[in-house]
Amino acid sequence: MVVAIFDSGFGGLSLLNEAKKELKECDFIYFADNDNAPYGIKSIDEIRALSIDAVEFLRPMADIIVIACNTATSAAISDLRQKFSIPIIGMEPAVKLGQSEDGNILVIATPATIKGAKLNELLKRSNLSDKTYLLPMPKLVEFAQNMEFDSPSVKRYIAEQIAQINATNISLLVLGCTHFNYFKDSFAALMPNCKIVDGINGTIKQIKRKLDELENGKNLDKNLIYYSSKKQKDINLITPFLSRLDEMRKI
Repeated sequence: MVVAIFDSGFGGLSLLNEAKKELKECDFIYFADNDNAPYGIKSIDEIRALSIDAVEFLRPMADIIVIACNTATSAAISDLRQKFSIPIIGMEPAVKLGQSEDGNILVIATPATIKGAKLNELLKRSNLSDKTYLLPMPKLVEFAQNMEFDSPSVKRYIAEQIAQINATNISLLVLGCTHFNYFKDSFAALMPNCKIVDGINGTIKQIKRKLDELENGKNLDKNLIYYSSKKQKDINLITPFLSRLDEMRKI
């Protein structure tokens, strides 16, 4: 089976990194739309158009397409499923895990995800609106894209943004953007008593369920990576990102 993973940039590598460990029988295609990153500050129409273009490119090669971008999922998942017959799996912030928490929840995400109806509807359905704080951190996407993970500028930016939240008793920090997984060490240092979660485990479970429904699939000679040009690139280019993610998964 071939699983194609699409993200606005290198954030979705956090999903790819875990999926390769959990789904060893699968081949993977990764598409990073780096030329158009970040998505989180674009209009809904722009995000939708870019997402449709990505799925159109990937669908002939894949059995399942995963939108490893909370922003693109929020803006485009309904349109993508209506337009394409291939199974499409989206990601959303793992706020439901807050149902078992006594304390408050802090969700950090892109501006588009935070403003989007999908997250707010999810909070209402989960009865978590009253205990959840939402904080946009768009600059972290740029830091991640530039492989700037633990510089003084990064640490200062994260500290300044979190300081804006005058919230007490936060016990759960939800990373609502896959790019944010590169910065778990900084979050843990600032919020040592918080559990840090993302939507990766839930997404992999959904991929497994969808794979079980498929009878026949495609195969690749090797895993592939593409950038915005749609030209295949050397997969070794992502090694520094994967190495960083392996460090962060220990936190």
